[in-house]
Amino acid sequence: MTNFYLALRNILLFLTISVYLTISAQPAGYYNAATGLTGENLREALRVIITNGHTSNDYDNLEDDFYYTDNLGSSKVWDMYAMDQNGIAAYYYYYNTGDECGSYSAEGDCYNKEHSFPKSWWGGSTGVIQYADLFHLVPTDGYVNNRRSNYAFGEVTSPTWTSTNGSKVGPNTFPGGYTDVVFEPVDAYKGDFARNYFYMATRYKNSFSSWSSSCPIISGDNYTEWTIDLLMDWNDLDPVSQKEIDRNNAVYTIQNNRNPYIDHPEYVNLVWGNGLNPEPSNYVTDFSAHCIVLNWVDATGTTLPDGYLIRMSATGFADIVSPSDGTAVSNDFNNKNQLYGVQTVTFGNLTPETTYYFKIFPYTGSGTSIDYKLDGDIPQISLTAN
Repeated sequence: MTNFYLALRNILLFLTISVYLTISAQPAGYYNAATGLTGENLREALRVIITNGHTSNDYDNLEDDFYYTDNLGSSKVWDMYAMDQNGIAAYYYYYNTGDECGSYSAEGDCYNKEHSFPKSWWGGSTGVIQYADLFHLVPTDGYVNNRRSNYAFGEVTSPTWTSTNGSKVGPNTFPGGYTDVVFEPVDAYKGDFARNYFYMATRYKNSFSSWSSSCPIISGDNYTEWTIDLLMDWNDLDPVSQKEIDRNNAVYTIQNNRNPYIDHPEYVNLVWGNGLNPEPSNYVTDFSAHCIVLNWVDATGTTLPDGYLIRMSATGFADIVSPSDGTAVSNDFNNKNQLYGVQTVTFGNLTPETTYYFKIFPYTGSGTSIDYKLDGDIPQISLTAN
């Protein structure tokens, strides 16, 4: 169990603490039938769980669905082909404003519906449930989507084309013998796509063998060996984020099933690996599953802060320097100090059995010249990583 200690010196924020593997809102007992299983037995049990009750969507209504599943805030489209890990992009789209394609000739023209598991791999039929399954459908820039085409995901050393956020097209260099052209998303979303692909291999397991003639990464009722290795690597590289948890919950309300590999990332190794995550030599840099998630509700009244600066220390509250103005904010993106305009913060790559100390500084202003609300003591909290 993770031990936590809460000490608020003034009533500025109400804080609640969650731990990485326990914050998803899955229904009680949803995965009971999978308890204790491994390998193909677990995969089949999960297939039954997520198939039962799965409601088919209307493809034409997906823009309305995306508003709830892929909304960065203020009706802004969360586009994983355009945005970096902080939701920052060179251009943005907005829901219900006419930004959906449409025609396009360059990045930034419009967004459309991306089958991240290409529909040509099952023949492109529109009359099947996977055609509008939100677990592999995401909003993306139309031009980047077109450049991705129906290429498999892979890793690219010498790209023939690179998008503005760093997604790449080019020959695959991931080990395993497949050297055809692939598409490589940025690191921040590799885990998202990997877990979506593991979902597809589970929900549509019984259809995979019939798709193998059109899909270069399917062999029988599973992925090819190199693809499994790639997806497992990506699952470890980019652990489950709050974005994925929120999206999983939103999709569940729409189509009445869940992605088990977001609710239980350990299922990836239990199905496709040896059942255990490899023991890393350095927990801080290698074992990204150790996370602390802070969630809070602002209690300052009608005048709410524009954002929050969270500073963390592994040695004590006294070692966290209180900012006197906004001039040093840019430096706080390093060494686990983070500037946020949201009320959920995830700290990953932590060392287990180490106590971390946090101070939360609300602010108003632009983020470059800011006025910290120092009306009394700053809220602080300590939490021991599991």
